[in-house]
Order: sequence, then structure tokens, then C-alpha cells
Amino acid sequence: MSNKTACCRGPGYATPLDAMRSGPREKLLYTVTVQPNLDEPHGDYLSTVDVDPVSPTYCQIVHRTFTNRKGDELHHSGWNACSSCYFVDENSKTVPKRDRLVLPALNSDFVYILDVVTDPRKPEIIKTIDGDVLKSHNVTGPHTTHCLANGNIMISVMGDAEGYAKGDFILFDSEFNCIGTWTKGEKKALCGYDFWYQPYFDVMVSSEWGAPNKWRRGWKEGDLDDMTQYGCRLNFYKWSTQTLYQTIDLGLDGITPLEIRFLHDPKRPEGFVGCALNAKVFYFKKKTDSDEFEAKKVIDIPGKLVDTGNGKAENMGGMISDIIISLDDRFLYVNCWRHGDVRQYDITDPESPKLTGQLFLGGAICSDLPNVIVKEDKELKERPPARYVKGRRLEGGPQMMQLSLDGKRLYVSSSLYSPWDKQFYPKMVSQGGHIVLIDVDTVNGGISLNEDFLVDFGNEPYGPSLPHEMRYPGGDCTSDIWLADDA
Repeated sequence: MSNKTACCRGPGYATPLDAMRSGPREKLLYTVTVQPNLDEPHGDYLSTVDVDPVSPTYCQIVHRTFTNRKGDELHHSGWNACSSCYFVDENSKTVPKRDRLVLPALNSDFVYILDVVTDPRKPEIIKTIDGDVLKSHNVTGPHTTHCLANGNIMISVMGDAEGYAKGDFILFDSEFNCIGTWTKGEKKALCGYDFWYQPYFDVMVSSEWGAPNKWRRGWKEGDLDDMTQYGCRLNFYKWSTQTLYQTIDLGLDGITPLEIRFLHDPKRPEGFVGCALNAKVFYFKKKTDSDEFEAKKVIDIPGKLVDTGNGKAENMGGMISDIIISLDDRFLYVNCWRHGDVRQYDITDPESPKLTGQLFLGGAICSDLPNVIVKEDKELKERPPARYVKGRRLEGGPQMMQLSLDGKRLYVSSSLYSPWDKQFYPKMVSQGGHIVLIDVDTVNGGISLNEDFLVDFGNEPYGPSLPHEMRYPGGDCTSDIWLADDA
């Protein structure tokens, strides 16, 4: 770290443990919120949720920043600067600031840039990047945003200009001018989705969902007939050369590997990916004395044989749509959007996760659903009851998660992606989604529902809406990537 200065620091924290021990309690929760009524002109929005327990507006949405555009489908968000920019080169003329939130839109391919510093409770859109900008580089379906230590911002993409599958990344400079695509060389990933990087080991890993032409219309039988248009692979890139050098096919168990995380410790080249469709978690690690990685299944959540009312029993996979790792790399949290549960695993031994907590928050097999018959369940002896918080039945299932820096609070939203919400949980769409809070025992393990916390999106100004990803203004477990101090 000889070229780093001790007097100037960028945003975030020096290490993940610094963030866990010294980071403040979260007070605001920026929540991506989707308008399911495609005729509503105000469109999607960013909800500012007050999560300060001493505030008079605790558990309330205190501001809504609308895109005022139909059909965007805001989904994930990221920062212009995070903990990867903490160590500042001594020759740098500027010190990075975390002051812009980046909001890509899955369906319109627009990207919205928000000022979150002038008034943190009232973010404001200061720049809109037209979807034609991405199409001009033959990419669409922007998903994950991460800042880079050099000041650029990178967004993963899932399609080409025609909506067919394509795994790549689009780069913007610090002023949000488009630089172009990131991947160099002839070799390209078949599909794209999420990504995480570790410069110390000169590696970046990405996961795969599928072609925008497929998922934008909802799930259909036969979608997996062409696995060039739906994902089942992990892709590893040389960080320094921006080239794809290894692809691991996870097979049928690994169809739709979505959220992917290296451990937070930047000197541990290992991590996890949640595979949605069949509810498996794979662990991956760098081979000894090699740049190659290997992957193995370490969590296997069996499907359930369920008749959902059509007289035909079919396999219902858990649909793992999010995973999150505590900043001390001790606990892994996994959701099952269809089965309805959130699970906590101790990953002290990452190759052998131990289940330490499980909590049902709705789902598609609740005991009060009259037309549902569970014919076979390899885990449960009886169907879980419906969950109520403050008198409200939780519709839908547990979806995106965000963990407090100290690891003691886990926020959980209910919406996956509005076309899929409409297909699998139409009642949630008509009544609005929600955010609930899980209290975490960080000493012994275990999770419990906080019965006093509920953010209800059923009575929004322009109709019920659907909350998805959540962020804290100062960074969190899924936005911030740490670099080794001698990287």
C-alpha cells in the first residue's frame, strides 16, 4: 500500500470487520419499488423508508422519487463509489464520494442517476441515460451495478440489442458518460446476471439468468429447451485483462444461478451462488496454485410435489432468488420465494454449511390456501401457517434481503420481478408488497420475526406497488466490495 495516503480516505470502510464493528445503525432504507400497473404514468420509484426506531416516522415511506416513465421495471441499484474506493492513491487529485445512486431499468434499458446527498431523505434524479445508449453498444437488460476503484461504474447486462442472451458489462465514467462494453477478446459469456470481483486474485466472477426475450414475458414451459438462452454457468474473468478464461457448467442443479458473492474478506478466493429454479447453493473456490476455480453443491433444498389447484401434482422448486453473507463471513442467508422461508446457515466451514435458523414468511404452500395440496414434502411434516404482521397477511414470499452492518437485523421484501409476481403471486400484486424485519442472534445463530415492523405497500398514492432491492445510504453487505490493502 506504498502508493496510498493515510490522510485521505474515500467512502465506506477499510475492511468488512471495520464496517461491522464501527458502522452506524441504518436509519434509511432506499427501496426500489415497481408499479405493476403499466398504464400508471408516474411509473416506478425509489421509496425512502425510515428505519430509525426513535423516529416519529419509523416504518413509514417518507419520500418517493418517481421516474415518471411507464414500463421501466427498476430492479437493482448500486453506487458511484463504495468501500472499493476507500484507499486513495497519494497522487489522486480528488477523493471519491458516495453521493450518486445508480438505478438501471430491466425492461426499458434506461439508467437513472440519483443525488442522495443534497437531501438523503429526498433523493432526486439528476441524470437519465436513455435505453438507446445501451442498445448502441448491442446490450440490454442492465442488472447489477458496482463501482470500480478507478472511478468508473460497471453494470452487468443480460441481452443483446434484440433481446437474445448475452453476458457482458457496460462501463460509465464518473460523470456517467458511456465508455462501452467491458469484456475484451473473442470469448463471451452466453448469459449474464450478477458479478463480484477480487483484484487481489486478478479475478471477477459472474452468474447467469437468461435472455430478456424469455424472462420479460414470464416463465413458460419449454424455456429450458435452449440452454444458450437460459443460464446454468459461472464465468470467471481475468480482472487485469478483462477476458473470460473459465466457465463452469453447474448442470441441472445449477439452472439460473443468480446472486453471486465472494466472501467479504478480499484475501479469501471463495464464495457462494444461489441457483434459483431448483433451490441449490453452490460453493466455489480457487484451486491451489492455479487460476482455475472449482464448484460444488453444498446446500440442496428439495422440491415439493404440489397440486396448486389444477388437479396435477408438479415439482415446486424453492426458487432461491437472493443470498447474503454477513460481513464477518460467518452467516449465509438464503431465501426460498416459492416455498416461503428464509434460512440462516453457519458457514464457518464454507464447504459444509450448517442450518441454524429458518423462518416462514408466506409462500405458495401455506396451510390456509384451500386449493393447494402438498403430495410430497421431504422436509416438512405439515404445511406452514400463513404469516401475519400487524394484522396483515403476508402475500407472496421472501425475496430480496438486506442485512444491517452489525449483522443483527435482516430486512426482507416480497417482490421478485413484476411479470413473475403476476404469474405466481397475483394477490400480492393486487394488494401490494411489503418489507418485514428479522432479528438475528449473532452469537448463537437463529432468527426470529420482529412483530412490530411492517412497511406496507398496499396503500401507495398511485395504487399498490411492489418493493424489491434495498440499500442503506452508507453502503451495505451487497453493494460494497473490499480490496486487499496491497492489491
